[in-house]
Amino acid sequence: MTDFYKGKQLNLIVGYGTGGGYDVYGRVIARHLARHIPGTPNVVVQNMPGAGSLRAVNYLYNNAPKDGTAIAIFARDMPLLGVIGHNPNVRFDPRKFTWLGSSSSYANDAYFLFVRTDAQVKSIEDARRPGGPPIVLGGTAEGATGNDIAIVVRDALGLNIKLIAGYPDSNALFLAVDRKELDGRFVGLSATSSSHPEWLLPNGGMQKLLQFARVTRHPQFPDVPTARELARDDKSRALIALAELPYRLSRPFAAPPGLPEDRAQALQKAFLAVHEDPQYLEEAAKLKIDVSPIGGTEVLRAIEDIANAPPEMLEYMKKLLAENKGG
Repeated sequence: MTDFYKGKQLNLIVGYGTGGGYDVYGRVIARHLARHIPGTPNVVVQNMPGAGSLRAVNYLYNNAPKDGTAIAIFARDMPLLGVIGHNPNVRFDPRKFTWLGSSSSYANDAYFLFVRTDAQVKSIEDARRPGGPPIVLGGTAEGATGNDIAIVVRDALGLNIKLIAGYPDSNALFLAVDRKELDGRFVGLSATSSSHPEWLLPNGGMQKLLQFARVTRHPQFPDVPTARELARDDKSRALIALAELPYRLSRPFAAPPGLPEDRAQALQKAFLAVHEDPQYLEEAAKLKIDVSPIGGTEVLRAIEDIANAPPEMLEYMKKLLAENKGG
């Protein structure tokens, strides 16, 4: 094993452009991973944006070398898209990846709907008012969490949301909100803390209308209702619960299928070891990113829980996302 990785380059593919939450996690892992792999390879980050990270996932599954020299981080919703199978561009089976784990299981995080304080919509009641102005949100591409969650919340909570997809990355979305092109966006607390912390300030010009991927309210934001609380009936609550399952693997890292077993185990062991590394933990604390890791076995368990959701709910999710494809 030491002989294999010695002098080698390990490419860590990030399915998004630079500066967003997935990129932050990818780069901080890249800075510490080599120390825990026998032979200490040179770990190089390669950004591969496109289609809400679907481009990177398809590449990892079908084209990346299967010798242990390529791993990737991509959207948490990709396994859900792979399970429900509504997108003809999905060319992977999420169960067959060599899963390293996830840096975050969202234990200390929350996914907020941020809206500008000067937007026309000031509250959930405003957003539900028939004939009222919509909340204009932005997204990247299908499979990106911000898009799919906006679609789910619009359906499950009856919110008047207009979604403008096609932004290249998270930085572009932050900028569009700051320029008033958009009223707001869905984005995680840790990603906001590390890349746009002013949004969290009392006078930062942003309000938080709801929090997603939380069974209970985040302790720092006890006044912001959860999506589950706002659900109108049991079916809506079940749809939200299904859409929240991918957050258990919120920052997923995987290698291609079919890796030699010894290299797969070395990468899986190194990935978990990083999250106990004092140097990594110190940097993560400075970046204010959530550290609540799970291993590859737990990722697969979460994917099976998605696959084992009631068939009618999976079918409804498939139909909902297919109807809203492209915007």
